[in-house]
Amino acid sequence: MGFDITTNNTETDPQILLSQFFKTFDNFSDDEKARFTSAWDFLCKKTDGIKRNCGLPYILHPMRVAAILAEAQMDIDCLISGLLHSIFEVDGISEAEVKAQFGDTVFKIVKDTSKITGMKINATTIAQADSIRKMLFAMIDDVRVILVKLADRLDRMRNLKSIEEKKQRLVSSEVIDIWAPLADRLGMQSVKSELEDLSLKYSNPDVFQQIKAIVAQKKDERAAYLEKAVNAIYKSSEKLGIKVSISSRAKHFYSIYKKMQKRNVPASSLYDLLALRIICQTNAECYTLIGIVHGLWKPMDGRFKDYIAMPKANGYQSLHTTVVCEGKPLEIQIRTSEMHNMAEHGVASHWLYKKGMNHDKVDVNSLGIFNQLQNLKNEDLSNENFFAELKGELLGDEIYVFTPKGDVIQLPQGSNAIDFAYHVHSAVGEKIVGAKADGKIIPITTPLKNTQIIEIITNPQAHPTENQLKVVKTSKARQRIHSWLLSNDPTFEDKAAAEQRARDLDAQNERSRAIQEEKRKKRSAKGTNPDYAEKSLYTGKITVENTKNVVYTLAGCCNPQPGDPIVGYMNKNKGLKVHKATCMTFQRIPNIENRMIEVTWEKKI
Repeated sequence: MGFDITTNNTETDPQILLSQFFKTFDNFSDDEKARFTSAWDFLCKKTDGIKRNCGLPYILHPMRVAAILAEAQMDIDCLISGLLHSIFEVDGISEAEVKAQFGDTVFKIVKDTSKITGMKINATTIAQADSIRKMLFAMIDDVRVILVKLADRLDRMRNLKSIEEKKQRLVSSEVIDIWAPLADRLGMQSVKSELEDLSLKYSNPDVFQQIKAIVAQKKDERAAYLEKAVNAIYKSSEKLGIKVSISSRAKHFYSIYKKMQKRNVPASSLYDLLALRIICQTNAECYTLIGIVHGLWKPMDGRFKDYIAMPKANGYQSLHTTVVCEGKPLEIQIRTSEMHNMAEHGVASHWLYKKGMNHDKVDVNSLGIFNQLQNLKNEDLSNENFFAELKGELLGDEIYVFTPKGDVIQLPQGSNAIDFAYHVHSAVGEKIVGAKADGKIIPITTPLKNTQIIEIITNPQAHPTENQLKVVKTSKARQRIHSWLLSNDPTFEDKAAAEQRARDLDAQNERSRAIQEEKRKKRSAKGTNPDYAEKSLYTGKITVENTKNVVYTLAGCCNPQPGDPIVGYMNKNKGLKVHKATCMTFQRIPNIENRMIEVTWEKKI
């Protein structure tokens, strides 16, 4: 990075720092310079004399964050937000003051960034970390908030050595769980890789130093090896008239660390630690170059990947191959300069602005990452609209709320405090009497909102109610409440089960009526009197599955007569009992659909 005010730099004079910034980043208009200078002066005035725990002036970190954003070519609102991202931590700063002086856009970005900073992030599982990342999208309306926060995390990791070891590990863990994957999701590979390497440096310093030593070994020998490979590619590509630029590097330390874990071997046993990157101009040249490379060296089986034809979900495009060069594996990536820009900076590289237009306008057609996540129409969408669509894709119909300890709970949209309580534990759900959201009492039936901190109030005397059953959204809460009511509330009427029984009986009766009607039609066709024939055909006795002489009782409530459609069931005390199929008393018998027996009138021979 061209702008260096790391902890090794003793320069703290505000005006010299500002001059260094504009000297490094010289593409600002006069108006943009004036706005940035105004924000810098505001920051310096409000934090004059304040030092951080490391003993350095407060203003150094915000200036470094702004420099990271400037290097990514972000707009002036984003840079100013980077300067002011932690201003609300300072005593005496009001929201109204920031909004009045720097406008709505900067105010919203700074406020949402502060909201994220104030969160208790506590991810103990991969699934929970993913929920937190999704929740970060849920709580903001402008993707620049994430970019400012990534710049903030990156600078803190670059200067982490000034804090105690225990806190270093905690910060590193948060970065590797939340912020590095988030940078990856936004396609920002350079930020992701640096965050991962720095996290490894502080979370597992012994392994980091081991890898560093191995990578540093035989540095001159490795340089000569790579130079031969680079010259061979240059020579072959020049013959075909293809202009390329090639860079060589050792792989990122964290990438090597993951390979060590995956293969269960020390870093010294890994051979594919070196990589070349070839940058050309067109897709066609990429495929020509892969042919050149495979002509120079034998490719390794299963190590060719075409991310140009099939880009990654975050928009990443490149050709990957691993070849055997002088007996050693050598990884080679081939991509266009546009693909490289996207791979390094992701969404930040596509924050494109047109002179004289509203800076909130974005060229959506160039947003490769978003086009991979959703099918956007070819229209000019405002930042708010396309980001809302992105959030919809990422979040689906879910909300993300916190426990008081900082754990993230994922629930269906529309869930309330009762759903939340049952998600925490069934015992908590059964005893809920009240709830707080962000410290304020709320009705337990009110739908929860993204990022609220939910606290459940319980009472040992409380129990589930039928009203709760009607308002919960989650299947767990519904099942637990329903089960409790069936077991403990004698007045509870299981309407759903009763309605299902009624539907089953209606269907059975309809079938019986249809059968009887068909029989009547057949007898009428033979010229007989239906009513007389109906009774004269039967003996007045009952058969069960063609078995005669069964013991049964005719129900007195409906008094079935020979020829009537009938149904039977087993009564505990009276054995087989026979009703008319249309008898309402029979239809109200509990669990009758499982107790019915098919019965018929015995016919005369």
